[in-house]
Amino acid sequence: MRPEKSLSADFSSYRAAVRRKRLRLGAVLIALLAVTAVWRIAFGEWDIPVTKVAALLAFRPQQALLDTPEALIVRSVRLPRFLAAAGSGGLLATAGVVLQGLLANPLAEPYTLGIAAGAAFGGALGFFFAPYLVMPLAFFGAISSLWLVSMIAWRSGGTGANLVLSGIIVSSVLSAGVTFLKAIADERLGPIVLWLMGSFAGASPFSASAVLFAGAVICAVAWRYGLQLDVMSAGEGGGTLLCVDERKMRLILLYSTSLGTAAVVSYFGIIGFVGLVVPHTIRLLIGSQHRPLLLFSFLSGALLLAAADGIAQYMAELPVGVITALLGGPFFCHLLAVGGVRK
Repeated sequence: MRPEKSLSADFSSYRAAVRRKRLRLGAVLIALLAVTAVWRIAFGEWDIPVTKVAALLAFRPQQALLDTPEALIVRSVRLPRFLAAAGSGGLLATAGVVLQGLLANPLAEPYTLGIAAGAAFGGALGFFFAPYLVMPLAFFGAISSLWLVSMIAWRSGGTGANLVLSGIIVSSVLSAGVTFLKAIADERLGPIVLWLMGSFAGASPFSASAVLFAGAVICAVAWRYGLQLDVMSAGEGGGTLLCVDERKMRLILLYSTSLGTAAVVSYFGIIGFVGLVVPHTIRLLIGSQHRPLLLFSFLSGALLLAAADGIAQYMAELPVGVITALLGGPFFCHLLAVGGVRK
């Protein structure tokens, strides 16, 4: 056999093995997500038969079913909460993939750039005025923080490293501001602390639809730039090999991921580690090619946060941010120890 044919056969065999591995992983993630959905929607303080849940979620359920208490629980409480958790987890994980590739930094995630700190400061400030101002002020704080980080990074050189460093500086200052607000909060301290730790208890059909839509937009935009992200993740300036306008691409991806993250934070509070742990875990399983990495990270993030929210609810409605921190922190340390954290 000629060497060229041997190399071609080996490459085809390798691609087929990779495809089979990805299909198996995708099937496992989808099956686990489906099981989690059944668990979160059918079971709780009031267990509802799975067959009745399926009938309630049919395209055109019978009117008699819609008039039952189970319909209110399933369609207005449990389903929006599950979709909000799954959509938020998928969005945060996808944003982590994008930022790690875009900035060529394995520690980049949605909260590295000061977005969470800005939202936390804005939301905490909202508690001093009126409860309905918490969400809009959190969103405004996240976007304002990103603008400030971008301006500092641009004035200092405009590189990805400068962006991350600017985010750390702004986060530190805003975190100090949040601490000051908590110190003078008096009776408002409890609600502020609970909101900062994150929860899906108040999820509505609108908020669930908002984060799902934002997650879909981020995935679509990032998929469009998947090949460019593969090159840019190798290091600063790598995009010139494909004649990529790095500044334009960075602006589009950075603001799309940041707006999506701001939506999650403003609706549901601070939920950490999802955008950091999930991309590195999936990268270990399927490699660093960004298009499949985006898809599998979205599914894994959705599964992780939906399951974490279920655990939080069963543990006397703990904030879900506590669960993700308790699970994500040690697991990320394990990845770091075994050499699983890479660009």
